[in-house]
Amino acid sequence: MFLFFLAILINFFLTIAAQSASKFTPTRPPSLPLAVKNPYLSAWFPAGSNGGNGGYLPGQWPSFWTGQTLGWTGLVRVDGNTFVWMGAPDGYNDLANQTSYEYTSTRSIFTLTADDKIQLKVTFLSPITPNDYKRQSLIFSYMDVEVSSLDNSEHDVQIYTDISAEWVSGDPTAVAEWGFGTTSDGVNYHKVWKQDQQVFNEHNDQSQWGNWYYSTKAVEGLTHKSGADSEVRDAFDSDGRLDNAEDPEFRPINTGWPVFGYALAMGSVGSDVKSQLFTIGLCQDDAIQFLGADGLVILPSLWRDYFGDDISALSFFYNDYKESSELSTELDDKISKDSKTIAGDDYAVLTTLAARQAFGATQLVGTEKKHYLFLKEISSNGNTQTIDVIYPASPIFFYTNPELVKLMLDPHFENQESGHYPKKSAIHDLGTHYPNATGHLDGADEPMPLEECGNNVIMMLAYVQLSGDSDYIKEHYPILKQWAQYLVDDSLYPALQLSTDDFAGNLPNQTNLALKGIIGLEAMSQLSRIVGETDDAENYTAVAHDYITKWVDLGMNKNATPPHAILNYGNEDTHGLLYNLYNDRLLNLTLVPQEIYDSQSAFYPTISENYGVPLDTRHGYTKSDWEVFCAAIASQETRDMFIGKLAKWVRETTSSHAFSDLYEADDGKQPDGIDFKARPVMGGMFALLLLDWEGYSPRQKLL
Repeated sequence: MFLFFLAILINFFLTIAAQSASKFTPTRPPSLPLAVKNPYLSAWFPAGSNGGNGGYLPGQWPSFWTGQTLGWTGLVRVDGNTFVWMGAPDGYNDLANQTSYEYTSTRSIFTLTADDKIQLKVTFLSPITPNDYKRQSLIFSYMDVEVSSLDNSEHDVQIYTDISAEWVSGDPTAVAEWGFGTTSDGVNYHKVWKQDQQVFNEHNDQSQWGNWYYSTKAVEGLTHKSGADSEVRDAFDSDGRLDNAEDPEFRPINTGWPVFGYALAMGSVGSDVKSQLFTIGLCQDDAIQFLGADGLVILPSLWRDYFGDDISALSFFYNDYKESSELSTELDDKISKDSKTIAGDDYAVLTTLAARQAFGATQLVGTEKKHYLFLKEISSNGNTQTIDVIYPASPIFFYTNPELVKLMLDPHFENQESGHYPKKSAIHDLGTHYPNATGHLDGADEPMPLEECGNNVIMMLAYVQLSGDSDYIKEHYPILKQWAQYLVDDSLYPALQLSTDDFAGNLPNQTNLALKGIIGLEAMSQLSRIVGETDDAENYTAVAHDYITKWVDLGMNKNATPPHAILNYGNEDTHGLLYNLYNDRLLNLTLVPQEIYDSQSAFYPTISENYGVPLDTRHGYTKSDWEVFCAAIASQETRDMFIGKLAKWVRETTSSHAFSDLYEADDGKQPDGIDFKARPVMGGMFALLLLDWEGYSPRQKLL
């Protein structure tokens, strides 16, 4: 084990030594998103010193979000000399020099030089089109390689790239098969798949079914080859081309490490840019098992309703680069501008980094007539459609398209209204492990009844306010009342329960959890009022106001200076992030007295550590999504403290994992035994973007 970590450390320093310093804009994240589109197309580049190489594309392999290697290579020959611009292929020690890296909400852009003669600009684009389900349903990502001369001279240039069979399974002993083809409109593709297809199964969180495609346009000078990694790469190194041969021997991924490469002779390259576009993608006909109104059914990937087969989808995506790029640029610009208007550059650091990660945990499934958005609880336990993960992630979906939240709630309503869950409270998730939304007929889901009832009612009202869809309330009013009754019975005194922060353990009468339930009751009052159920509305608001008055006495240490909420009733020496207060402001309920907002805002700076405010007094770690919820409803000074310290952590952390939501507030390290990474809850970075600010107005509420 020591030698393993020593090798990583040596690789880190060797890569840095071989590079002049790269500029990172807006900062260097712990892990750089490359191709991040759904739970299975999730390729990252570890950057932090604890497992990464500082963020330099040449000299290290990309990885799946879990950490296992995804072989993805880039080479360039300049006047007969070969340089690596991506990956760490054996025997290739001359690295291109990375001069800059920039990320936006949808792109990662690397600029490199080779031999001080040519410049490469490599753009990884994972489109996010929240209002265009046809495009959003495609599990594909782009890599655009641009080459130009640096010294005003002409240079003979060939570029090369390959992927390995490691993309098709998390089991390196699994047997891979492959083939090569060309679409009717001239797009070449390597097709790679696992020989033994295991639908709805994962190994090390990688899918065990579906077809992977690595594609590029068939242009003059393009050649291809499949075979053992060293054989294919050495063929390019030898003369800048491949022989268009296919390896006939299907075999395990780790036997001869089969790769699937392209070489392009660009000819004489001068100051005018020459480019070639590549795409990587996964096609799975069947996406989810779902226990819904019609019993256990198989839901197809939504793209299947738009395209007849894999090749049609691949061709559309490849040829859609211009439009997809423009749509993504619009979203990039909007997120950046809105974030900076509200809270400056530090806030844009967070939102732009979170966007691909949040959407990358989801997939559109079903048909145009009836579709859903399913979400994987990445890294924490792999549950399907976890309500208390959808809830913290929801700000990004409310910001980009509120209907996406409805599409995540729909399967929950369908499952429980069809009698597939025996309890009266709301279900925690729809399946123990993605992509199996087979429910919990035995009621043995993780027990968070108050948490999930409150989350559902709160998200329902937030959706209806933004969409104006009051029929959605009518459609589900009986089960909403059922959940509201649980809030009436248990909100004020939650007894011994888990909250969404289950890793911290259960606790009786949690102040913050009680607040969620009480706010949920006031939200239910609003839902009732919207659909004309005035008696219910009056009852729920009366209970909510009664509870909040009592909660202020039970949950606040009024004798402290400044006063603050306590972790649980009667425990005066404790405190915690009161993030559920955000819902009162989000929904414009004005249920909670302003003095609570003011007290918490004044209190947080008094307990702040180097990288943020601890989650509560039980541990030293913090949760970044909840910090941003608290920042959204604090004074400007306290807001900027939260945002600034979180952005500082992003810049300085040694972690090489995709944007974690859990770290030690004092030294920024990952807590022992809790490895949160790449989780969709980082959609919570968008919490500020749902509220009014000077110079900024959020999406208009219709109800």
